[in-house]
Amino acid sequence: MLKYVPKLTDIVLEEIPHKITLAVEISQCMGLCEQCHSPFLREDIGEELTPELIDSLIAGNFGINCFLLLGEGKDPEALRILARHLRNAHPNILSALYSGRAVVEDDLFDLFDYVKVGPFIPEKGPLNNPATNQRLYFHRQDITEEFWR
Repeated sequence: MLKYVPKLTDIVLEEIPHKITLAVEISQCMGLCEQCHSPFLREDIGEELTPELIDSLIAGNFGINCFLLLGEGKDPEALRILARHLRNAHPNILSALYSGRAVVEDDLFDLFDYVKVGPFIPEKGPLNNPATNQRLYFHRQDITEEFWR
């Protein structure tokens, strides 16, 4: 089971280039990023994120064209089930995953349209810093440079 924090769910314009994205914060983060902006997301908090809830969130946020999971949680099979549901039930909505891990399983690149990898390292900066260690992929193609324009 994946849990999300409803009060943190919001439409964002800068996480995925050129997309109107519904961002959903996933709890039980296993990352230990230095200077983490949301350390409380390491806790077991929030509500279960289900396929039905994803449908409801998408229906309630007209105009979005991307659905972003900010984090992976601790249940890899639940993550994959939700990714498959997004792809099958909402073919016109792109899917995105932000992982703090340096390397993710290969199948995640097939399940999500966008995949961000790399822990946040303060001295290297976020995606909009050309020195960043983080990378954003769209269908396996590195598009990180989109943030540098």
